[in-house]
Amino acid sequence: MRNRNVTAVPAEYFKSVKSELQGTIQEVSYEASSYINISRQLVAKENIAISEAGRETVAGDAIWKRCNVYLPAGYDSSDKDTRYNVMYLLHGVGGSQFEWLSSNGQVDERFILCNLFDNLIAKGDIEPLIVVFPNGRSAHDWTDASFTTEGTNMLGFYYFDYELRHDLIPFIESNYKTYANITDTSPEGILFNRAHRAIAGLSMGGMQALNLIVGGYRYDSTRFTGTESSWNNGLDKTVPAPGMIDLFAFVGAFSNAPTSSEGSVLGASLGSSHHKLQLLYMTCGDADGVAITSYAKSIEGLTEHAGNHLGPFYQVLIKDGFHDFNVWNNGAYNFSRLIFGNSEEYAESDVIRKTL
Repeated sequence: MRNRNVTAVPAEYFKSVKSELQGTIQEVSYEASSYINISRQLVAKENIAISEAGRETVAGDAIWKRCNVYLPAGYDSSDKDTRYNVMYLLHGVGGSQFEWLSSNGQVDERFILCNLFDNLIAKGDIEPLIVVFPNGRSAHDWTDASFTTEGTNMLGFYYFDYELRHDLIPFIESNYKTYANITDTSPEGILFNRAHRAIAGLSMGGMQALNLIVGGYRYDSTRFTGTESSWNNGLDKTVPAPGMIDLFAFVGAFSNAPTSSEGSVLGASLGSSHHKLQLLYMTCGDADGVAITSYAKSIEGLTEHAGNHLGPFYQVLIKDGFHDFNVWNNGAYNFSRLIFGNSEEYAESDVIRKTL
């Protein structure tokens, strides 16, 4: 069960398996009580300080959002005994809850990513798991996929952590057969639960995995911050996010977007956490003109500042790789093979560098 070597995706893993071994995709709706409203305020039921959120927090009605959920072959909602690990996969700036599926293409009339997970499970590389594909815009206009730095839809990317903690994870763990149970907030429960959750993302989703989960900065339009953009893209950092290492033990960032925080910031956040990140997997194409610089900057200084709060740290370059699904499928393939206890052969502080 411990296939720890990082490799290219075998070609046959993109092909479909027998029908009885195929997982299924469900699109489901859930209520989100945490989101950015039309006035750029943070709507939340919880008492969140302005110093943490970086903006006013107000009460408001919940909105309905949608996500996609991959259920492995044999999943039975009436089975009282079988439980599953959960991995959350986040999309890019112009994507949605469908990007990992429909934008990735199909083989044998099935989504490539479904074929990938079907094969990983059928061949015994990983245990059957649930994969959640959220829409990462925590905003009233979450269906707007346009790239407008002044839009609330863009701002919503930097506040997805509140929706994830207070809305999406509780929905998943109350409606599916998961090991993790977010209602158990005992010290033992927190340690158990985080060991059964993983999260990763591509491009903007990779930024979210770093800035919001490990702990980096939120961003907003310079029209509203009154500052200059260090990225020359109309966005500038505002306040640090608290991180969510208490909920996730495994994090992956694939071609993380330019607004990803520097490694020293991410490492310092880890170093001050009450919990240890059991695995961090970062990957990028070496010919990626969008993300190769932010990938390198988010690595630099991370291990030094994280101290003993970081387990194995994978840094994987894809030779001649661009900002595309060739890189991201490799990320999903290897990340899923390493999480949930499958990377134990390495020392806790190992940095594993590889070029594929």
